[in-house]
Amino acid sequence: MSALVLAGAVAVPAPAQAAGQAGKPVPAPVVTGLPDFSDLIDKAGPAVVNIRTTERVMRGGGGGAEDEMLELFRRHFGMQIPRGGRRGPQQQEEQEVQRGVGSGFLISGDGFVLTNAHVVEGADEVTVTLTDRREFKAKVLGADRRSDVAVLKLDASGLPYLRTGDSSKIRVGEWVVAIGSPFNLDNTVTAGIISAKSRDTGDFLPLIQSDVAVNPGNSGGPLINMRGEVIGINSQIATLSGAYNGISFAVPIDEVMRVAEQLKQSGRVTRGRLGVQISEVTRDVAESLGLGKARGAEVSMVEPGGPAEKGGIKVGDIILQFNKQPIETTRDLPRLVGASKVGSRATVTVWRRGSQVELPVTIVELQDEKTAPGGRPAPKKPAPGAAPNALGLHVADVPAAERRELGIESGVMVENAQGVAATAGIRPGDLVLQWNNTPVTSAQQFNALLAKHDKTKPVALLVQREGTTQYLTLKPRQ
Repeated sequence: MSALVLAGAVAVPAPAQAAGQAGKPVPAPVVTGLPDFSDLIDKAGPAVVNIRTTERVMRGGGGGAEDEMLELFRRHFGMQIPRGGRRGPQQQEEQEVQRGVGSGFLISGDGFVLTNAHVVEGADEVTVTLTDRREFKAKVLGADRRSDVAVLKLDASGLPYLRTGDSSKIRVGEWVVAIGSPFNLDNTVTAGIISAKSRDTGDFLPLIQSDVAVNPGNSGGPLINMRGEVIGINSQIATLSGAYNGISFAVPIDEVMRVAEQLKQSGRVTRGRLGVQISEVTRDVAESLGLGKARGAEVSMVEPGGPAEKGGIKVGDIILQFNKQPIETTRDLPRLVGASKVGSRATVTVWRRGSQVELPVTIVELQDEKTAPGGRPAPKKPAPGAAPNALGLHVADVPAAERRELGIESGVMVENAQGVAATAGIRPGDLVLQWNNTPVTSAQQFNALLAKHDKTKPVALLVQREGTTQYLTLKPRQ
């Protein structure tokens, strides 16, 4: 029997009953009452901490409201305003200014604390306060902005701490509670249910969405299940007002602990990089390329000299698997690659010209993004009186020397785009590299492919602009 049932929240039917029978409705669970969180909070509350941060700033010796206003202008507007009526240099002195208040929680008895990276960002001093009013100066072992996770260390032992759960096993609809310091109100408890799993708000963070009330100051506090286990760190809210609007997000604890281990060991997090830019595969593109359903990640740019290029990945490939793990959407690939060990070898399965190809790549460390190489070449003007084809396109051959300069093996240049082509976003100067699964080698071949194409079906054109490519689907004019 699950802890959810023991809490008296919902009587959950057995799996066979939940599935129902053909032609019959699924039996609804019977609500028997609301849960009582008091015992859970009694045990978990002492391990949740209040975090205050301060910053050291230089202020003039005059003090008072005038100095505070001058400091405001300096910090937020970069302005140095002279003090009226004062002559000569003013003596500067260092003062501590409170930056903010957040939350955190202990994960071990010897003083390791987890919180959000944005809670301690820019802080010169971090003070952690326990529920029994003991205060500690905390050392920031490391903070990772991509996952919004930070690890602190207190010089103490024998402290209460929380157990971590398994965020991969959470269920939509299960009860959860948040404990933190909203608006600096220590040890405040709010409750709700998990609203959604794997909510995408970033490249590396499939967040947990809940309707638990989270406000400024809750950041860094734990999201706890009915077994008293931490399943996430409260991190973000969706709001129009700056306060709680009914939706909050937490970083899954599985991701948190992976990041925390690296921060404890080295103070930084390393992630894998493939060296590609990707875009979503639409249903029309999938059908045109013979994929069946929309899945995978379309390679729109390959970094010169990067691991993908060295492994043979090409622009226009659709990445279907990474180390045999399926890529259903573009969100899946960065997370799988990012979790890979730097220097490890991986197998990337791509869809290329109607068949699957397996390619070996060596993962390198993720660094700052690089800009796409190359600019768009200047288009030529179409011949006078020439009519656009059924796609609304004039295309021309690209000389071999120019193809080498652009880094493409084949393709034609768009001289003019009208009608359906212009509507789809194609512009003069774009390069058309592929027609469905067929490489485009010349303007003559391009128009021959169009002439043979079933005008009732869309065609997927692989179009390159300024070093980045994208599949665009167009339906020929009949």
